[in-house]
Amino acid sequence: MIAANYYEASVPAWTFFDALSGDQSCDILIVGGGLLVASTALHLAEAGLDVILVEKHSIGLAASGRNGGQLTPGLARWQAADMIAKLTLDDAKRLWRFASIEAMDLIDDLVHHYSLDVDRKHGHITAAVHPAHLGPLVEDADARCRLGDGKATIVGQYVLEQYVASSIYYGGSIDALGGQLHPLALVRGLVQSFVQQGGRVYEGTEVLDLVEGPRASVATISNGTITVRKGVVLAVHHATFKFLTTASTTVPFYTYVGVTPPLQQDIRLLLPADMPVYDTQYQIDYYRAVHANRLLFGGQGTGSSWSPAKINDYLLGRIRTVFPQLADPKLEFSWSGISDFTLNGATDCRRTGDTVRTYTVHGWSGHGVAQTVRIGKAISDDITGRNGDFEMLTRIDHTTIPLGRQLSPIGIPLVKGALSAYGAIRPGALVSF
Repeated sequence: MIAANYYEASVPAWTFFDALSGDQSCDILIVGGGLLVASTALHLAEAGLDVILVEKHSIGLAASGRNGGQLTPGLARWQAADMIAKLTLDDAKRLWRFASIEAMDLIDDLVHHYSLDVDRKHGHITAAVHPAHLGPLVEDADARCRLGDGKATIVGQYVLEQYVASSIYYGGSIDALGGQLHPLALVRGLVQSFVQQGGRVYEGTEVLDLVEGPRASVATISNGTITVRKGVVLAVHHATFKFLTTASTTVPFYTYVGVTPPLQQDIRLLLPADMPVYDTQYQIDYYRAVHANRLLFGGQGTGSSWSPAKINDYLLGRIRTVFPQLADPKLEFSWSGISDFTLNGATDCRRTGDTVRTYTVHGWSGHGVAQTVRIGKAISDDITGRNGDFEMLTRIDHTTIPLGRQLSPIGIPLVKGALSAYGAIRPGALVSF
């Protein structure tokens, strides 16, 4: 079988779990196969609960195993300054620490404790595509300092060229807190660790219906049921809407990633510091060095999926723009994936029920690798009564988006067109999609 993307091609072959057949019961049912469920399941199993994890297809098939692999602090477009503006200072400090320092530390702790091979590297760069973008980057670094995080350093054009060998940037932010890893290796490693802790995993098992009750919830699968005594965690990304009883707050979008063959020149000539990069244009580029002297490059956000040829043309065009010194770059792998965003950029976290609680999390806004793992632990801590971290996340207000899924193919191009026009009028405005 040909690997669907670079990540699948660069990890050991996956031994699939059997589908669930018949009736089962458990303390906690977790639906989905990504980083959020893997983290939640593992932490609950460590706490001694009886946990079943079911996935419609296979572990890591969707966004958690197809993203850019960059670890960035904060909650997407809810950066440090936004938290200070919208929350009390104490609450802003708590939320920023949760979504940044604690998120990174948790990943490192899990990687170390379970000896996971995920190609973890530290440091992250935000590169300014316009000189006026340095001002907002300074403001963000300053706000982070106000919240107790002094890990971001602003540099000018010449210093940045020591990190990124590209002449299109005017400076940027060097973030010692961020980083990168192999996301598919992480999600599969967490699931395997969950099984070692006594958890049960069933792939090829779709939840068709979920009925919440006062003493138990019952999930129906194609040839059986799962009776749940304590809680259900729904993390099926863009399909979460199927289980929501209220209006959606997210819009799905497609994003694209490619990986070159091994480059003829040393990739350290392009990225001397071996740090991942994303830029400040409204339709961001993000890229990093990966194994065997390859360049991973991603970007875009569209309402409908592009053809393979269009994906390659776009990504290769962007690579030539950023690194014109690369002679005739090629892509060995290119792929798309579905993400979703909320209007304010913060992840939408919900909790319903009393005796048997149901947890739903969606709207990662392309910023979820580190936060998924940390929020998974927050769900576990909420179920076991350890702290109120998840409740803190539920207090973030979100705007409903009626027909967001249906209007995505039309609405996203309109929004991008408006942002493009706005950028032409005010090229220094820092607006990202």
